[in-house]
Order: sequence, then structure tokens, then C-alpha cells
Amino acid sequence: MKIFSSVVIVLALILIVFNFTKVDFDNLFNGESSVALIGIVCGFCAIFLMLIFLLSKKVEEKIKNK
Repeated sequence: MKIFSSVVIVLALILIVFNFTKVDFDNLFNGESSVALIGIVCGFCAIFLMLIFLLSKKVEEKIKNK
């Protein structure tokens, strides 16, 4: 499960970098820039969810070992 989480985090980082290259800072909320901003936010959400998942697995292991 740790490998899966790491792969998702890496893919989310790649998605963030790719979408950051598509952002037009002159027209942030028009056309392709708005789609890129949504993609960036989705990437950060995916990373955040995977970090919460990894943290919950660590807590579960500590509870099991006690």
C-alpha cells in the first residue's frame, strides 16, 4: 500500500508541474488557465489525501502492536 501511495503522490506532483506550465498569469480565470488551476488544486488534494492515508496506517500499526 505504501508503494501505491508513493506512486499517487509522484503522479500528483507531475500533474501539478504540468498544469503550472499551462497557467497564463495575464488571464488566470479564462480558458485553459482555469482548467490548469483546477488541476493544480486537484493535485494538492490528492497529495493531502495520500498523506492522511499514510498517517492513518501508521496509527493503525501502533495500535495493533500495543
